[in-house]
Amino acid sequence: MLISHAAARRLPIASTTKLMTAWVVLHELPLGKIVRARRYHPTYGESLLGLRVGQRISVRDLLYGMVLRSGNDAAYNLALAAAGSERRFVRQMNLRAAALGLADTHYANPVGLDRRGNHSSARDLATLTRHLLQIPVFAKIADSRSAVLRSVRPRRRIATINELLRMAPWVNGVKTGHTFGARYVLVGAGRRKGVELISAVVGAPTDEDRFTDDLRLLDYGFSRYPRPTPIRAGREIAIQAVPLGAGPSIHRASAFGRVRGFIGDHAIPIGLGAFVILICAAFLWRRRRRRTKGEGTIRVSCEERRAVGRQSGGGEDAQ
Repeated sequence: MLISHAAARRLPIASTTKLMTAWVVLHELPLGKIVRARRYHPTYGESLLGLRVGQRISVRDLLYGMVLRSGNDAAYNLALAAAGSERRFVRQMNLRAAALGLADTHYANPVGLDRRGNHSSARDLATLTRHLLQIPVFAKIADSRSAVLRSVRPRRRIATINELLRMAPWVNGVKTGHTFGARYVLVGAGRRKGVELISAVVGAPTDEDRFTDDLRLLDYGFSRYPRPTPIRAGREIAIQAVPLGAGPSIHRASAFGRVRGFIGDHAIPIGLGAFVILICAAFLWRRRRRRTKGEGTIRVSCEERRAVGRQSGGGEDAQ
């Protein structure tokens, strides 16, 4: 967390409650499931998608209507489709909050109306949003300026009420909220310089304040990350040479030095080669020595036979 003020304070959070509604729905329902809208009884001033009783609409389109238009009737019908009743759905919301470690959070309804026990903190809102933005479907919905509800007849285009998305091109979400008890609430997000940040403003006094405060928070966060300067084609660049301390001058090596260096680098193979050569030379020397000794023995035997022959011939002549 880069900066915070009373980040763990438990406060009413209005329609940012629907972030947990989306989290539960995305884990419980397929996007293509068709839901028949049930009657929702709004109080004065509630945000509505404008569903007709019995109207067929997909979970995907209900999520768009809940996030972009903050439709309480959309959130109510998603809760019934996922759990069968609002009470069971709220129980799932609280179980999911505990599993995510949202220690400052508790829910009393799926839409965010002011009720005792429906509260969270700026820190928990940012944590929940971080998990949600890791789901590609939700990230796409939160970053949409408008959407076409394709499952209804006739098709219908809706636009977001989150003005933060129109204040900077790098903003990519997320959810607004407003009740008399919570005042103005906004969870924002942006991606810039390769960094993604999440901001949360709870209890802003006016609609304008929540948007300007949230944008300032994001701008401040991005300012803490220096932007690297890429090298682009066609640009001139300069590289500074740094002298290396090499001690004394290095002269060209002599022939003897090069030979000595070669031997030092290849000592093992040269040693093995020399050993093999010595073995071969010793074997050849011994073989030649045996051959020479054998030839000498044969000559001696011939000479002895000749001498004996001469002696024998000479005796016969004297008789």
